[in-house]
Amino acid sequence: MDIMGKPDKIVDSLLVISYKAGDRKALDLLVRRWNHKLCAHAYSYLKDWSLAKDVTQETWSAVLAKIHRLRDTNSFGSWAMTIVTRKALDVLKKQKNSKSAMAEQFWNEQQQVPDPPDTKTAKMERIKAVMAQLSLEHRMVLKLFYLEEYSLKEISTIVGVSMNTVKTRLFRAREKIKDKLELNTKNHEKRS
Repeated sequence: MDIMGKPDKIVDSLLVISYKAGDRKALDLLVRRWNHKLCAHAYSYLKDWSLAKDVTQETWSAVLAKIHRLRDTNSFGSWAMTIVTRKALDVLKKQKNSKSAMAEQFWNEQQQVPDPPDTKTAKMERIKAVMAQLSLEHRMVLKLFYLEEYSLKEISTIVGVSMNTVKTRLFRAREKIKDKLELNTKNHEKRS
């Protein structure tokens, strides 16, 4: 990835270098720049703000403990996202019956989505509703690729799977969204 195309990466890199050189304010700036993003990423896995905040706090502890070993300062963002992803997944693994909890969460999300009228906003709501039906793996690659604008290689690192797996998940997620939107449109037309 071309670093010149990503000014935020340059700023992050300079902040990491400054912190490694002893500038404590650089860490404060990194936290301000990344805390909300890391917390939102943890929330996308856990669907619980309290747990997401705890995971984010644990992530910052790990970042502090390991930042001096970070060789490629340009990769701070994907490195921190990898840490928060792994910590969020650890929490999910520790939760009893995490599969049934995820199924219950899925059901609750579906109950909260109203049948909107046909507008641009309504279409976005339908897309969100369809995305909520996807598996966690599919939702994550979509979010990281389209919303966070990470490269396939960075997503591979963050999620901890091969780049081919990321490509496959991204393809399948797009196909599932397309199929479900078409089905929803047909069902909506039948009701009208």
